[in-house]
Amino acid sequence: MYAAVVRSFNTAPSYEIFDTPQPSGKNEILVDVLAAGLHPRVRSQANGSHYTSKEDLPLIPGIDGVGRLPDGQMVYFVAPDTLFGALAEKSVIDLRRCVPLPEGVDPVLIAAAMNPAMSSWVALHRRVDFQPGQKVLVLGATGNSGQMAIQIAKLLGASQVIGSGRDQDRLNSLTALGADVIISLAGDPEEAANRLGEAASEVDIVIDYLWGKPAELAMLPLLTQRSDRSRALTWIQIGSVAGPTAAVPSVALRSANFQLVGSGQGSVSTAGYVVEFPALINAIAAGKLKVNSVPFPLSKVEEVWNAPYDLGQRVVFVPTI
Repeated sequence: MYAAVVRSFNTAPSYEIFDTPQPSGKNEILVDVLAAGLHPRVRSQANGSHYTSKEDLPLIPGIDGVGRLPDGQMVYFVAPDTLFGALAEKSVIDLRRCVPLPEGVDPVLIAAAMNPAMSSWVALHRRVDFQPGQKVLVLGATGNSGQMAIQIAKLLGASQVIGSGRDQDRLNSLTALGADVIISLAGDPEEAANRLGEAASEVDIVIDYLWGKPAELAMLPLLTQRSDRSRALTWIQIGSVAGPTAAVPSVALRSANFQLVGSGQGSVSTAGYVVEFPALINAIAAGKLKVNSVPFPLSKVEEVWNAPYDLGQRVVFVPTI
């Protein structure tokens, strides 16, 4: 079969012939891959920087995708934790980590949308007790996952959704996705944090894709300007685009009802994710969530991998177009 193959963490995957993997467990089956997304998580898998990465090479990257079972059923799957991922013509999947797709759904749309949507969907369902009517701030709302978080918070009943980010053009586009307020993080970091405090101090939940200095600076302005510091503010740490560490002020934990949790691979079980798949897939298939999907043939993987990265698009590889 043809696949995108990583032979060095310092170079892009190459399109080459690779031995077709074979099922070895009772729940495994070989599927024809119809579409697989090039998510940031896939890039970190391929360059060895993700916290779950190992040093074993070669590997086929790709953490999820849409495949066709031997009986013709189309499924969304999360790739098993092996060296043989979804960026290939065929992939071995675990039937416990896949769900059937509705008839007629676009596989490219599902492959593009599920990963960026899953982070906030699962976080709001599995990591916090989110209730309709609560207010949500999305830190880093201009990337694909942040744009999905805006839409998902609204879909799940948030009374107010505030989006923040640096790119003004993308910020302006968030109102069409459901953002009630947008806040620029451009310019001086402390001034940006104060803007957050003024506009978003009454939120109930922060969905954070940035971490690093922006999160560190924003915590106290958000907390100190709350009308009632005893009302819970839950900060969900999901991404670390702005840095892997942030100094949490001790006073933030003592002077307010402030909870800091993470959401991601490990904090939520695989079974927990799979349970959430059908409802999320139905929302995407029904057009309730929008993503800018751009399909490319898998044969162009090296060229696309090295092209300038647009946070507003989600690249999807397909075996043929």
